Amino acid sequence: MGQSIGFIGVGRMGGPMARRLLEAGYDLTIFDTSADAMAPLIAKGAKRADSPAAVASAAGIVLGSLPTPPIVQAVALGPKGVIEGTKVKIFVDVSTTGSVYAKKVAGGLAAKNITQVDAPVSGGVTGAEKGTLAVMVACPDDVYAQVQPVLSVIGKLFHVGKGPGQGQTMKLLNNILSATAMAASSEIMVMGVKAGLDPQMIVDVINSGSGRNTATMDKIPRCVIPRKFDFGFALALLNKDVRLCLEEADAMGVPMLVGNAVRNLLSIAAASEGPNADMTDVIKPVERWAGVEVGAKS
Repeated sequence: MGQSIGFIGVGRMGGPMARRLLEAGYDLTIFDTSADAMAPLIAKGAKRADSPAAVASAAGIVLGSLPTPPIVQAVALGPKGVIEGTKVKIFVDVSTTGSVYAKKVAGGLAAKNITQVDAPVSGGVTGAEKGTLAVMVACPDDVYAQVQPVLSVIGKLFHVGKGPGQGQTMKLLNNILSATAMAASSEIMVMGVKAGLDPQMIVDVINSGSGRNTATMDKIPRCVIPRKFDFGFALALLNKDVRLCLEEADAMGVPMLVGNAVRNLLSIAAASEGPNADMTDVIKPVERWAGVEVGAKS
């Protein structure tokens, strides 16, 4: 077998990443609170552990893909956490936590001579499945050399900095821009349809001009116009990322006037559509207010 790697959190994003590592020949030990999430990987040869600490006792490099900053902190530093592992030397966090939590986790692990690699990813479930994620890595050069072969299996690497938190900041910049594109594009689509324009024609024109963005090029034609709302990134998670970005911007003294407006719309949509709604569902409150629906013409 190949090098031993650990993976904690094998859900929507972590599952495809872990599968790619298995297929690349790594000897993989996994843990997730969901047995269903682990089952397909165990069927492919992954070893099951009963805690994050057990994963960290089986592998020198452990990856974590987890939903919220408090869960990341608990998995890394809590009882039966990575910090209690006997073999782990490097913990690679591919979650989105914001720089404050990244620094907190890095400091806690450093007390046990475990290096935290801040490595959030962008590209969604599709990118995780295809191995085309953008991986924003912040860690010292010598550690980067050790994790580079592993992380190259899941996507394209960008060594954005050497200190914990810099990868997180880069990810938040990306996600607030992605959220802004979706929010603003939702408003113009609703306005265009209310004016009697065909939604597909609207995106075709915009994508041939200067207004094109990730929402008009992919999310709206693929998920909104067919009324599927299945992009695969939860509205509540996007709302969390935007909130983290605004908090960090505020702490740095950077004004985020547009970002705050986007946060307001995301919060309204999360309240009306539910926290598990898809990020593309953000268009629904705008549609209701305007009294139109952005769907394919029958």
